[in-house]
Amino acid sequence: MCGITGVAAFPGAPLPTREQLQRMCATLIHRGPDAEGLDIRQGVALGMRRLSIIDLAGGSQPIFNEDRTVRTVFNGEIYNFRELRRELEGRGHCFKTRSDTEVIVHSYEEYGADFPRVLNGMFAIALHDERKQTLCLVRDHLGIKPLYFAFNRQHLIWGSEIKAILASGWVERTLDLQALGEFLTWEYVPGRATLLKTVRKLEPGSLVEINLRAPRCEPRFYWDIPWTGEKRMKAGAWADRVEQQLRVSVQRQMISDVPLGAFLSGGVDSSLVAACMGRSQTFSIGFDDPSYNELGWARKVADHLGLDHREEIIQPQVVDLFDQLMFFLDDPIGDFSIFSTYLVSRLARKQVTVALSGDGGDELFGGYETYVADQLARQYRKLPSLIRGKVLEPFIRTLKPRSAKKGLVNLAKRFVEGLDHPDSLGHARWRFFLGEELRKEFFTEEVRAQIDGPADAHIADLFRRAQAHTPLNRSLYVDLKSYLSDNILVKVDRMSMAVSLEARVPYLDPEMVELAFQIPDELKVKSRETKILLKKVAARHLPRECVYRPKEGFSIPIKNWLNTQFRPLLEELLDPGVIKAEGIFQPETIQSLKEEHQSGRANHSHILWSLMVFESWRRKWLSGGEIMLPPASVRKES
Repeated sequence: MCGITGVAAFPGAPLPTREQLQRMCATLIHRGPDAEGLDIRQGVALGMRRLSIIDLAGGSQPIFNEDRTVRTVFNGEIYNFRELRRELEGRGHCFKTRSDTEVIVHSYEEYGADFPRVLNGMFAIALHDERKQTLCLVRDHLGIKPLYFAFNRQHLIWGSEIKAILASGWVERTLDLQALGEFLTWEYVPGRATLLKTVRKLEPGSLVEINLRAPRCEPRFYWDIPWTGEKRMKAGAWADRVEQQLRVSVQRQMISDVPLGAFLSGGVDSSLVAACMGRSQTFSIGFDDPSYNELGWARKVADHLGLDHREEIIQPQVVDLFDQLMFFLDDPIGDFSIFSTYLVSRLARKQVTVALSGDGGDELFGGYETYVADQLARQYRKLPSLIRGKVLEPFIRTLKPRSAKKGLVNLAKRFVEGLDHPDSLGHARWRFFLGEELRKEFFTEEVRAQIDGPADAHIADLFRRAQAHTPLNRSLYVDLKSYLSDNILVKVDRMSMAVSLEARVPYLDPEMVELAFQIPDELKVKSRETKILLKKVAARHLPRECVYRPKEGFSIPIKNWLNTQFRPLLEELLDPGVIKAEGIFQPETIQSLKEEHQSGRANHSHILWSLMVFESWRRKWLSGGEIMLPPASVRKES
């Protein structure tokens, strides 16, 4: 695990320097506090910061092939590296280390640019072939590890985080207004875009191979979720197959030469991972607010499984972490749970260097309430429009949101809000936070004129790409390719790497993903039941009351904290004078949202928090020209 960065200079362009590469690597020291690797040749600079996990003594990067004509730096883990190594040695390749990195260069020699197909793991790779004068950038199948790049007529510049690219000094900082509209709508920027026009994301399951003599940057997909059709088996047989595959995935991802543990929320996904690990160390975070606190459930699971369990209560002083955590969100997300993810990572890092998580279970097995809401909406539409439009919906809109996490009133209000958005969005309607009506009042006229596309275009595109799948699998596909890869995995990667902790996700083993998409829809979501099959598996190993309880989610009481602990920060970042001078948003609209939220008439926490995150990002990464380094509290000497 590490952070990677680099520069490729095209013919006639200024060459990268060692000082420049060191400056880029310095921005990633939190991702790799143990060592630095720098190598520049033929106008291509490869840099990395290493967090030592496998082959502690011999795994330093860059790693070369036998004649040193192919070299690579990579971020992540290759879980099947031992099997690949035996196969490649049988084909005549010679290895010099015990590291998983070395299988990358030999797999490339054997299979060419399609080598990622044989890898099972999480990875972001930069590989330079001196003989062919080509450069490959590769990102893993599901997008667990990040990779950004900037391409112009002179250079290709890449990095695990955007800050490393900016530290090159060769990339302009220009706000992408279309991406900003999407960010405020979804709480993340989907697809290839970022908030900077000059920087793009390499999408999950894709690669780009560039001829350095005649550069063109055209990423292509090497993998997508295959559609082989539903396999008809009895529920018990399906449960056996899922359990077997999950055990394989978990055991595969437990390879490590350093201490390893797991996050444990007390929910089905993380609890089942812990059960498949055997005796292990686990870590949980809770809250003073009982409607947000799941520590009791995590404790019950840990006691049942005999785990070495540690927990911590989050205090409202979490506001003091805001500025520090914003450093790690140079590609921002508006997800509240960055705080809980950071704090559970910090707790785990005191004991281990690697932690397994339960992320991905909801997207594979149908765990979100949005899938239920979409089914309910179809039934709701059968009611007479007069009752819906003149009685039920107006009444529900008059209700004040409750301070508790969920509850009937909050669920009813959220359901009606989702119905305001197009039916074509399906389940994604309930993740839409900036509708067309509000957008008209939200941005200044000048900015609206520059936002030239709908914020839901990527959802429509993903539904088209998934049209061969079953109805529920189409929704799961959309979430895997957007909400999971552009929000959840970003949160987990940035917050775990902020404390130099490697987070692994067994549910996102490609074999598990392919298996899950063969399971019939009715074994995932039916009526108001979610994650039906996975719960059946979990009930074999966990207390039944832990499995069959309402889903809570890993959130924090931000809607309440915005009126208390976070209020001074809210007023500072969303000051009307600052907003007006900025010229992007209508200050009157934002002020109205603040007042409605503070009075308790509405819950605008999602849009207000995303605005706060954006304003912090703008000051740090758009307006400032300085090179940003990690906060002193997380820097370590290599």
